[in-house]
Amino acid sequence: MIEFQQVTIRYPDAPAPAIQDVNFKIAEGEFALLAGPTGSGKSTLLGAVNSLVPRFTGGIMSGRVTVAGLDTRDHVPRELAHIVGRVGQDPLAGFVIDTVERELAYSMEQLAFPPAKMRTRVEETLDLLSIAELRDRPLLSLSGGQQQRVAIGSVLTAGARVLVLDEPTSALDPTSAEEVLAALLRLVHDLGVTVLIAEHRLERVLEYADRLLLIDRDGQVASGAPSELISRSPVAPPVVQLGDALGWEPIPVSVRDARRLAPALRESLAQVAYPPSSAPTGEGLVASGIEVDYGELRAVREVDVEFPAGQVTVLLGRNGSGKSSLLWALTGAGKLDAGRFSIHGEVLSSASLKQIRGHLRMVPQTAADLLYLDSVAAECHQADTAAAVGSGTCRALLDALAPGIGDEQNPRDLSEGQRLALALAVQLSSDPQVLLLDEPTRGLDYQGKAALVAHLRGLALAGCAICVATHDVEFAALVADRAVVMAGGEVIAAGSAREVLGSSAIFSPQVARVLAPLEWLSVTEVLTALGGPDA
Repeated sequence: MIEFQQVTIRYPDAPAPAIQDVNFKIAEGEFALLAGPTGSGKSTLLGAVNSLVPRFTGGIMSGRVTVAGLDTRDHVPRELAHIVGRVGQDPLAGFVIDTVERELAYSMEQLAFPPAKMRTRVEETLDLLSIAELRDRPLLSLSGGQQQRVAIGSVLTAGARVLVLDEPTSALDPTSAEEVLAALLRLVHDLGVTVLIAEHRLERVLEYADRLLLIDRDGQVASGAPSELISRSPVAPPVVQLGDALGWEPIPVSVRDARRLAPALRESLAQVAYPPSSAPTGEGLVASGIEVDYGELRAVREVDVEFPAGQVTVLLGRNGSGKSSLLWALTGAGKLDAGRFSIHGEVLSSASLKQIRGHLRMVPQTAADLLYLDSVAAECHQADTAAAVGSGTCRALLDALAPGIGDEQNPRDLSEGQRLALALAVQLSSDPQVLLLDEPTRGLDYQGKAALVAHLRGLALAGCAICVATHDVEFAALVADRAVVMAGGEVIAAGSAREVLGSSAIFSPQVARVLAPLEWLSVTEVLTALGGPDA
């Protein structure tokens, strides 16, 4: 269904091709997973499937890409729309109409489908993706998972037999991600739709893949069975890391596989004490009675919360639970209808933005909001100057989080993960007393996350109070001392990360699920407890 033959794509002024000498085939009805380090060319490869790359991105392509027998060199994206449907990370960015049913019909209207056929396609798609009850809902009122399923439906109604998805679960909580993946698997297994999905959170997707496409930093691609190829991948989920470190055969690709191999490991770890969490070194940020209203919607309901100095607190909850609203309220830049907060015992007013900024920094979900200069070097220089730190501080942070980004690259030309890494480096350069991060791992590979964990742990050790709102439970397991769970704008659980994550049916990481009822959270913890090498 999809075939790449000796494909190389190079962008102007780039030091090396984005992808080079790529050869692979994806059969009809296969679920193919594209994985690789941040900035390795995954988005470029996806864009080449329907000729968006290089037709609308610039650059030069050699080689041949065919989809359902059609050569993309001979067809513009519009001419491939009835075959290839593309769904990006942000479904809202691709919506055109305001309600679910009308959005599903829009692509067919553009292709001049007969009204009767349109009606049938819409009804079938609503049922197929289990969104029939949403037909009259405004798109803005939907959860992230619901929006993703509508985005998938909007390309299916046009007749797409190939779905290309770029990190479709990166902004979703675990439950919403499962809903989206279940919908995709139903399309693959029941209708023979071919799916090509790029995803950094391999722990969510790997076990479902028929084929793994592994792209390296040189833009070259290896293709094969996931169980065979993942063992030599530079990016791998925790169950694979654990199995590889302990010599398990075959390498597990799912929690179920790993649990079958883990009885002896559970027996050994049952005799070992859990490592202690870092103790707080000060009061940090303390908030009480926080309320945020948007019209009749109360997004945050009388929340009392604290982020102690010297510790990393993770803020968990489903999409729409109030996490981002809470963090923005605490920055002074967001809406705050009631409540008060203090930093290191100093009571702050939300009206005094300058006063708050003297203590606190935040990295929002949309990293591009913090980037406004025309080169990476200029952003790094400005960050060093504003923070009054040594030249090269921001650049060193960036290289740790996402290596290989050139000084002269425009931030707008970077991948989503690279832009996020740059925004993180800019904010981390100032060494703040309180640091708030909203979904900081979107687009980061496992190495980038490990580098971020190391830096955040270093900041906490120096006395910084850190709160990370995240759907990435594997990252939470690595970085957190404490965990707070929100639902419906309220705090429903708070405590040590081990207590909250280890006992959760939704937010427990892979290692905790493999070793349950024990509450070990990460591969690093397990290997350290066994006296082995660091993970």
